[in-house]
Amino acid sequence: MFSLKVSGMTCGGCVNAITRALQTQDSQARVEADLGAQTVQIESVLNPELVRQLIVDAGFPVMN
Repeated sequence: MFSLKVSGMTCGGCVNAITRALQTQDSQARVEADLGAQTVQIESVLNPELVRQLIVDAGFPVMN
């Protein structure tokens, strides 16, 4: 499990969009988000760099 700072998340729909993007590559991926802190906790077998790219491709900037 790892955490990323993701900007632009405002609602559960945003979290669902990120979850769906990750589940295209890892059907068992789990995402927990803190919308106030703009962070997501991700549990996935995917490489963190691929996860970052999938989130960016879904339209959400990943901050360093």
